[in-house]
Amino acid sequence: MALKKSDLYSSLWKSCDELRGGMDASQYKDYVLTLLFVKYVSDKYAGRTDSIVTVPVGGGFADMVAAKNKTDIGDRINKIIAKLAEENELKGVIDLTDFNDEEKLGKGKDMVDRLTKLVGIFENPDLNFGKNRSDDDDILGDAYEYLMRHFATESGKSKGQFYTPAEVSRILANVIGVEHSTARSQSVYDPTCGSGSLLLKVVDAAPVGLTIYGQENDNATKALAVMNMWLHGHPGSEIWKGNTLSEPHFLDHGKLKQFDYVVANPPFSQKNWKTGFSAENDPYERFTGYGLPPEKNGDYAFLLHILKSMKSTATAACILPHGVLFRGNAEAVIRQNLVERKVIKGIIGLPANLFYGTGIPACIIVLDKAGADKRKGIFIIDASKGYLKDGNKNRLREQDIHRISDVFKAELQLPGFSRLVPFSEIEGNAYNLNIPRYIDSTEAEDIQDLSAHLQGGIPDRDVDALAPIGPCTPACARSCSRHMTAGDTAT
Repeated sequence: MALKKSDLYSSLWKSCDELRGGMDASQYKDYVLTLLFVKYVSDKYAGRTDSIVTVPVGGGFADMVAAKNKTDIGDRINKIIAKLAEENELKGVIDLTDFNDEEKLGKGKDMVDRLTKLVGIFENPDLNFGKNRSDDDDILGDAYEYLMRHFATESGKSKGQFYTPAEVSRILANVIGVEHSTARSQSVYDPTCGSGSLLLKVVDAAPVGLTIYGQENDNATKALAVMNMWLHGHPGSEIWKGNTLSEPHFLDHGKLKQFDYVVANPPFSQKNWKTGFSAENDPYERFTGYGLPPEKNGDYAFLLHILKSMKSTATAACILPHGVLFRGNAEAVIRQNLVERKVIKGIIGLPANLFYGTGIPACIIVLDKAGADKRKGIFIIDASKGYLKDGNKNRLREQDIHRISDVFKAELQLPGFSRLVPFSEIEGNAYNLNIPRYIDSTEAEDIQDLSAHLQGGIPDRDVDALAPIGPCTPACARSCSRHMTAGDTAT
């Protein structure tokens, strides 16, 4: 029978409780997610010779169960994971976490009890992934993202950068036109891929499989991305560690490799983006013809890297802080050059407080090289007011995701929400792209009519506002204020 997601999530979260106290969420996530990976591949592939993962003797979850209550349980778990990693070329990915760390897990009996309970939670028969019959339901991948979302919430500011909310990821996947992909040879690239969730959402939205490429600067987060790819059935994905701006991994004859689709949620306003290379003499010519981003703000550095990484027929979507739309000086020059080259297809303003690690509002900038020569303007959406309050964060609802995606793809112009802004108007505003300059999303003041409150009836102004609906019908004649006389009674 199929596993219930709620039961799985509840059990996994109990495992986190066993680790709280000695470390924060940014650390104990590594323990839980590593065990989750070992448990899954052991249940699915142990004893099989025709699978993508080989579970060696002494390198599976059953060996962890055998280590319960042993005085050297931490060292034993380390060795079990090392065998699994070596057998599957996952060294440096699943073996980064030290299960014998006394500072984090306690000494002597404290460590033994903590790890024994932790393994015991995963030993629960209800968590047997090998018996799951819901093949079309990626229950483990969902659980993986569920945990990452909660880890991001608990990690606090600066610790939640490895996760992009799934709702936002879906919008990026929708607006880059990935539904038109036709071959597995087509590629998707994320230069700051974090845990890989954004890449996976793009692949999920494509009608065919895509070749996946990603780069991540943090080693532990890169390991999360690799495990995430394996758990979602994409072990062939190329995920590399390194600084994308100073040491881009994906090259083609000394130039940046180019891709069919690019998505990214880079670190906002990174101050040390120039570290490790001479941006003024960038060997990849990312800033040539556009301008050099300011020394202590790397937002446009990432956007220009994305632009250079796009094929001539490619589309891309990047999440950036709202400031890129209106900040002056060097960024104003870059923005003008982008607008004049007509490579910006659209801008989507998002609600504030959506992301883990920052409460500032962000926007999605959609780039499209193929349609630049015929483009008449930039399609702008103000989606800042469509969200649901969820604890201390805001969250996009299903209706918000669909409205943004559908309106953008059809370029529907809706008052107070979206419009195609001609390049001439943008030029007239000195290439300032601040959304309120082009879309007035303020709501009309609700005028109170004291006479109506005290004496009853419907104010004429309210009835007149409904005039576009059409003329009154006989059915409304006795309730409509335009037909009521002093002696009438509304029915």
